[in-house]
Amino acid sequence: MRTRLALATLGAAAVAVIAPAPAPAQASEITTYIIGGSTVSSAPWSAQVYANGRFTCSGTIIAARWVLTARHCLSPSMSVRVGNVRLGSGTAATVTNTYAQNDLALLALGTSISTSYSPLASSDPPVGANNSIYGWGMTCYSGCSPSTQLKTATVRVTGFTSDAYGGRAIRSTRVNGNAWKGDSGGPQYHNGLQVGVASTADGSATQNYGSVAANRSWIRSVSGV
Repeated sequence: MRTRLALATLGAAAVAVIAPAPAPAQASEITTYIIGGSTVSSAPWSAQVYANGRFTCSGTIIAARWVLTARHCLSPSMSVRVGNVRLGSGTAATVTNTYAQNDLALLALGTSISTSYSPLASSDPPVGANNSIYGWGMTCYSGCSPSTQLKTATVRVTGFTSDAYGGRAIRSTRVNGNAWKGDSGGPQYHNGLQVGVASTADGSATQNYGSVAANRSWIRSVSGV
């Protein structure tokens, strides 16, 4: 069984356990966080995604007015904070519109943000590659508070599968950390390029990230990036 990775509120405990071909769910049903790994001192492209004023997911700012995150993170009232690794800090911006394909989502911002943007890959990483994942979250499986600082971990690509909405996804396994309860929408990088967006995980070692390359033409058509 796999679990979708979004966090509706910082105190949320319930998650929705789903089968390999899940039906769409609401953000309030689902959660993720990096277990293990280490903290990050600088990540100007990082984005904190908020629903109804509360932190819910991770993401990346890919252009002055665009944030990339997961579709299952979407809610009617959204905002972001960008450019700071400390949870609750950074430049705030409202979300004026949302767009989705598979388990990827684009958030249109009401304010232009000047920072270093996340570069996007046009091809998937090879099987066997060591990639980096990023997100805010708890440091253990239960009984821990979410990390107040952005975390990163190394994972190894083991193959390809489907994301939470049936799109192509990169499957990876833990090297020194793994995604769980709080990282939804967070990035996976290979050779400095964002290759994935956190979608689902099994809670112990395996995570599936929606493929940026498979959705690259859609991202370009919506955002111009």
